[in-house]
Amino acid sequence: MTTEEYEEFYALCVRRLIGQVYLLTGSLHEAEDVVQDAFVRCWTRRRSIKADAAPEAWVRTVAFRLAISRFRRVRRGRDAWERAMVGRPAEVAAPDEQTVMLAQALGRLPERQRLVMVMFYLCDMTVEQVASEAGMSTGTVKTHLSRGRTALNGLLQDVEGGPSGA
Repeated sequence: MTTEEYEEFYALCVRRLIGQVYLLTGSLHEAEDVVQDAFVRCWTRRRSIKADAAPEAWVRTVAFRLAISRFRRVRRGRDAWERAMVGRPAEVAAPDEQTVMLAQALGRLPERQRLVMVMFYLCDMTVEQVASEAGMSTGTVKTHLSRGRTALNGLLQDVEGGPSGA
């Protein structure tokens, strides 16, 4: 199959194949991904596939097999997760009011300050570890910690000392 024949074949069949795979998967996004993967495989074999040898059927078969493989992979992952969770609590308790207030206050900090504060205080990392992971100097980390503490203190006092807390 020449490049021109392949392009013509692709334009003629892609929508129809996506529709067919969509009916198999129930997900348009998944169908588009699988059909594109199948067409890529067809492209790599286009010289050995003859235009009169039902290339659409070949692509459909490959797409269906890819969809089934993905489905099985997801199902195996879900099954493994369920097996790992046996005996563990299924639900996580909702955060308390203080945790929600802290998360809201942290959300109002600049991104880098928030990152440094979370890594240092919540992840129990040293200044050096934070600097290494965040790609900052230790001095910059210390500055962000100082400014973040000051800003967070003000934000939390505003929440606690506001109209509802008075």
